[in-house]
Amino acid sequence: MKRKKKLKRLQKRKIIKAIKWILAFISIFLSLVIIFSTKWTLINCQFDNFDQILFTLNSSVSTASNDIITEFVCKNVLIPLVITILIIIIVIVIKHFFKYIEAYFSIKIKNKVIKLNSYTIINIILVLCLLIYSIYYAMSNLYIFNYIEYSYIESNFLEVNYTDPEEVKLEFPKKKRNLIYIFLESMESTYADKENGGAYDTNYIKELTDLANDNINFSSNELTGGAHMAYNTSWTMAAMVSHTSGIPLKTTFNQDDESTYRKGTTLAGAYSIGEILKEEGYKQYIMVGSDLTFGGRRVYFKNHGNYTVFDYFTAIDDGIIDEDYYVNWGYEDKKMFDYAKEELLKIAENDEPFNFTMLTADTHFPDGHIEKDCKYEYDDHYLNSIACSSEMLKEFIDWIKKQDFYENTTIILAGDHLSMNTYSFDDIDPNYNRSVYNVFINSAVDTDCNKNREFTTFDYYPTTLASLGVKIDGDKLGLGTNLFSCKATLSEEYGNDYIDERLKEKSLFYDECIAKECKKDK
Repeated sequence: MKRKKKLKRLQKRKIIKAIKWILAFISIFLSLVIIFSTKWTLINCQFDNFDQILFTLNSSVSTASNDIITEFVCKNVLIPLVITILIIIIVIVIKHFFKYIEAYFSIKIKNKVIKLNSYTIINIILVLCLLIYSIYYAMSNLYIFNYIEYSYIESNFLEVNYTDPEEVKLEFPKKKRNLIYIFLESMESTYADKENGGAYDTNYIKELTDLANDNINFSSNELTGGAHMAYNTSWTMAAMVSHTSGIPLKTTFNQDDESTYRKGTTLAGAYSIGEILKEEGYKQYIMVGSDLTFGGRRVYFKNHGNYTVFDYFTAIDDGIIDEDYYVNWGYEDKKMFDYAKEELLKIAENDEPFNFTMLTADTHFPDGHIEKDCKYEYDDHYLNSIACSSEMLKEFIDWIKKQDFYENTTIILAGDHLSMNTYSFDDIDPNYNRSVYNVFINSAVDTDCNKNREFTTFDYYPTTLASLGVKIDGDKLGLGTNLFSCKATLSEEYGNDYIDERLKEKSLFYDECIAKECKKDK
């Protein structure tokens, strides 16, 4: 009987010991993953808020670039795993050699004496310190403390300044113009030379600079410039929402069926340019060189305009690429432009006006992708990808201009957001005001108010419609102002710093009437 009890005690001790080692392993591994992931994020991408990370984690991460996913797993999972194993082995070896000089002390809890191993206590303290430090390191560097702080501050800024597009009178011209809207990944006016308003001695976007100078470019100075990137518009999906709906993309966690994150980026209360053009009989298309599902894009464009999709999978189905082909985020921009030419010729044969939206990807952080036919003129790999993209875009625009449908088509090239690349801006003037590139080609209207303006990408929403010849009652939609109208934007009225500060704060209006669809009488 005594022997059985002794065996049970030994088994219990072994189980407790095993649990201790497992918990120690998990704690060390988790701590290292948090530290390495945070450091990797800080090295590889610039960002200014935690919303972007939350959104990405809550959307289709699995559809991101294979290269980025592979790099992340190798550097932030496998390396911490190896280090954790080495630490555990070292601790076991040390424990084995010093087992005879272990010190014990006892504590009394409710008349029960508990014998504790000082070696074990020290290990527990060290592991807890590592775990606590890793959490603090992540929270302080990834703007988590900032996010928590502002989540408790309510603001009515968005509600007061939001113009409901469904309640605005819009007058389209008798002959409706086509729209080709190209989101340019990470494209900034910054890449131009100083002579043209950029930040560099070399002009890395010569072709785009020429297009801006020869057409309508909205700028905060007299030269080639662009838009301010407002808070919560700093990643591609948020930028697309900003450009097309005139609102930021804020994190919401409502638990009902209409919640933004339960169904993807539905934003049930938003009313975008896609819905406006759909009501006016436009056929709408979106083409990307990746899986459109990434970041909630497919859900958004399906729910806001029912766009026909051309992406990585349709490119396989249509024979543009082979089934096993995968480069960068799917397939390169050069192939996408060729794909777009084919589809635009088919689309133009129909009588309906069309909205053809595209998104480039070759200039995505951290290093960009350089096409085989591109020159490699500069020391900076990323800036070479920027220069190559500029050349390809010029060639694509030149092709469009030769087509019969061009006469009645407005083309807009707009950077989606500022680049998240972390090394290509090290040598520029730290006081330089980086801005998002734009050019409006073959617009139905002109303006003398395109220079020395302060504006955000929210303003592209009504400005895009105006470029199609649409008359907008009041010249405001969402948080945007029609830049052709010369009326003051929110940036000019409040200042960009003030707007960004207010957009950080919690908006009940956004949660109840943008993320969800609220009743109009509220």
